[in-house]
Amino acid sequence: MKITQSHIENSNADLKKNHMESFDFLSNQLSDKGVDVNLVVEKIKALQIAIPSWALGAGGTRFGRFSGAGEPADLIQKIQDIGIIHALNKSSNAVSLHIPWDIPQDYEAIRQIAKDLNINFDAVNSNTFQDQAGQKVSYKYGSLANSDKAVRELAVEHNKEVIKIGEKLGSKALTVWLADGSSFPGQHSIRKALANTHDSLSSIYEYLPSDWKILVEYKPYEPNFYSTVIQDWGTSFLLANKLGPKAYTLVDLGHHLPNTNIEQIVATLMTEEKLGGFHFNDSKYGDDDLTVGSIKPYQLFLIFHELAQGFAETNNPSLSWMIDASHNVKDPLEDLLQSVEAIKLAYAQALIINQKALEEAQQNHDTAKAQEILQDAYRTDVRALVSEASRQLGGAISPIKAYRKVGVRNELIKERGTDSKASGL
Repeated sequence: MKITQSHIENSNADLKKNHMESFDFLSNQLSDKGVDVNLVVEKIKALQIAIPSWALGAGGTRFGRFSGAGEPADLIQKIQDIGIIHALNKSSNAVSLHIPWDIPQDYEAIRQIAKDLNINFDAVNSNTFQDQAGQKVSYKYGSLANSDKAVRELAVEHNKEVIKIGEKLGSKALTVWLADGSSFPGQHSIRKALANTHDSLSSIYEYLPSDWKILVEYKPYEPNFYSTVIQDWGTSFLLANKLGPKAYTLVDLGHHLPNTNIEQIVATLMTEEKLGGFHFNDSKYGDDDLTVGSIKPYQLFLIFHELAQGFAETNNPSLSWMIDASHNVKDPLEDLLQSVEAIKLAYAQALIINQKALEEAQQNHDTAKAQEILQDAYRTDVRALVSEASRQLGGAISPIKAYRKVGVRNELIKERGTDSKASGL
């Protein structure tokens, strides 16, 4: 299944008149407020969010996984599905591979298929949180932090192998999420576990190509519930600083305790020029991996306010953006389209904030005015800006409506059958 320009044009034909009326109305409103609408649209057009290879099939819970029909059975089909998403929204031009779930069997074929679909290779992700078939030693009690040197060496070698795979594909970053920790007090030495982790990461860091970066992820709990070695942004930041200039902290929106001020974390890391990437999702209770913007859209907006200002006022490098959302009850491709749309909406809202007025309110300690300025931008319906950015790039005015009008899922079922299951997970 491949989305053609004819598919896009047929979908847009039904929506273009109303869209252009909405866009013109909103443009006039924003222009009267001093917003450069063309500049905002250009910035939205430039935003690209990578799709992880593991998100193209049905997600799951600890209790079960209910596969949907027409799922991608191999890496080629996964990239083809990302090609569908990108053809519709023009904002998902990269895949993020998880190794060893998605090791290419034919690198040249994979590169060519991706190139034909205008898909690049974003950060590659290592996996030391589960044992693989035939593995000589186990990660049951940790990997990079394990007290057993043989286990640590195996985990380091796996990360080096992931880098080699990424080099063959043109990736420029390695993401390390460490599940290591303890479930009970006294299970291991907290200090030694952190020291072992630093030593292991140092070996991986030294192996990085000169133009690569390593992204150190963090998570407060799960699968270990007493202590996690890299449990918060501070520990990730500490390790990134100790490793060197190619190491950065990665923020996953679901990897925080309830009500954590994530936007403050973003602001601090960007000030220190150590924010390296984002994994986008949403949550009600923990690491729920729900559709981006489905639970806390205002928080997402506030995060993008700090991101937009951080890029304007700091020297933090460009970020690796990726969706990390999945669920058992949605069509995965629709879920991903919705997630990317929510990110672009939050970004657009952040871009129309009257920053000059906000700074004046802050300087004058006018708290009520500052709140009004932020909420005025948040309450503005910017969907027309996002749709126009997609339209100008040759994408769909409404990616979800186009997806359904084309009947993508039915076509995938015809091609792959009802019993096809996504590889990897």
